[in-house]
Amino acid sequence: MSKLIEEINKRKTFGIVSHPDAGKTTLTEKLLLFGGAIQEAGAVKSNKIKKHATSDFMEIEKQRGISVATSVMAFEYRDKQINILDTPGHKDFAEDTYRTLTAVDSAIVVIDVAKGVEMQTENLVGVCRMRKAPMIVFINKLDREGRDAFDLLDEVEEKLKLKVVPLSWPVGMGATFQGVYNLYEKKLNLFRPHSKQGEDEVTSIEDLNDELLDELVGKKAADELRDDVEILTEVYPDFNPESYQSGEESPVFFGSAVNNFGVKEMLDCFVEIAPSPLSRLTEEREVFPTEDKFTGFVFKIHANMDPKHRDRIAFLRICSGEFKRNTNYYHVQQEKKMKFSNPTAFMASKKEIVDEAYPGDIVGLYDSGNFKIGDTLTEGEILHFKGIPSFSPEQFRYVDNADPMKAKQLAKGLDQLMDEGVAQLFTRQDNGRKIIGTVGALQFEVIQYRLLNEYSAKCSYEPMNLYKACWISWKDDKELDAFLRRRHKDIAKDKDGNYVYLAESGWGLKTVQENHPEIEFHFQSDY
Repeated sequence: MSKLIEEINKRKTFGIVSHPDAGKTTLTEKLLLFGGAIQEAGAVKSNKIKKHATSDFMEIEKQRGISVATSVMAFEYRDKQINILDTPGHKDFAEDTYRTLTAVDSAIVVIDVAKGVEMQTENLVGVCRMRKAPMIVFINKLDREGRDAFDLLDEVEEKLKLKVVPLSWPVGMGATFQGVYNLYEKKLNLFRPHSKQGEDEVTSIEDLNDELLDELVGKKAADELRDDVEILTEVYPDFNPESYQSGEESPVFFGSAVNNFGVKEMLDCFVEIAPSPLSRLTEEREVFPTEDKFTGFVFKIHANMDPKHRDRIAFLRICSGEFKRNTNYYHVQQEKKMKFSNPTAFMASKKEIVDEAYPGDIVGLYDSGNFKIGDTLTEGEILHFKGIPSFSPEQFRYVDNADPMKAKQLAKGLDQLMDEGVAQLFTRQDNGRKIIGTVGALQFEVIQYRLLNEYSAKCSYEPMNLYKACWISWKDDKELDAFLRRRHKDIAKDKDGNYVYLAESGWGLKTVQENHPEIEFHFQSDY
């Protein structure tokens, strides 16, 4: 077997998606504990303790206890190289999450046992389904009172349109929670609250009629488990790894991430069944990981990972071949060759320089402004990877400079933050005013905070009433000129100089579309 194929088979790259507060960051941290990547778990929500979740490394995330930037973390577990992309759960940062999902091969969906399937989970699972990414479901917080396990499975099937196959099953819940029976390995894992990792009691029980089960959990709980498992075997199909890999079937695990319980079972199953790096579509052709020549695309840019050094890092997903340090690669969009002397691998905000990386790996490239989201690096072939869009924003505000002495810093800060894709910047063509468009209101706060703390620039906002910003396309330049003349008050340009129509209402947009049938209006930038 060639070294490339060996390395590809070792890699598992996945994203963790959920609604805010379902325990996603805690789960990420516990996975890192098993990989030996961290020695102790941070107190995610506690601001008294100055330890924070390993993956939340931006100051504003630490203060608010939410993840607003996607973190990339790599660790080794059972001879596999695991790459986790922890995504923001908050809906205001959905766009970052959508783009991150272009870089993963599978996903773990975290659901709170008390709240069930929430809106944001539905949206994100929809994106995973669109990309046919295999999904494992982890139902979390079993140490608290929650919904009936069967009801939850029904809801997952109905709302997320996933065909579920439970691979573990809870014994009790909340105050009566005693553990989880692993249907996959026929083992009972007994729960001890706040047990340290490694102290979990695992007992092999091949036959649930074994009296040992009554001794361990009591007659009532044992009988309930027997009844439940009987129903499960009648209602749900046997687990088929191939159906999971093709995205048709989703295994379900139960546990409590904060107590580090049920996580190892899921991780052990994950490393066995999750797909190795998959092929990727480009506008030109399908790219397979086993190809000799290197290709990769940028799915995220992060300015100021380290506030002491004004560094921007472009996150590159390797799609095929082997990426080597200090080697010339072709930047397709800029039509120039570039080489990278210090490409980095990540352990949240800790970084180390790598000499080579393989399909499925995410490397950070120090960037002085050459990269945009969606850019491609190859060994010379012209390729454009698909499915990394910008979406039409939902909220808009004028942005003004609040400190005339810092105009340069503000311009630079806005420029770099917009490159990250946290929001979009439009410039009105009639008066030159700058407009920031975002998916959610929280982003305005984040931008203001980061401009002040990272660029020493102050900005203020002015509300404006806009319904949508639509990109436009046309076939005939004369028609475009006529459109721009008639609608000049509603025309802006985006950061890349593309024309954008600013619609004040849904009705107004409909009217304009009817009056200008020769102009097409788009709600995504990759039309």
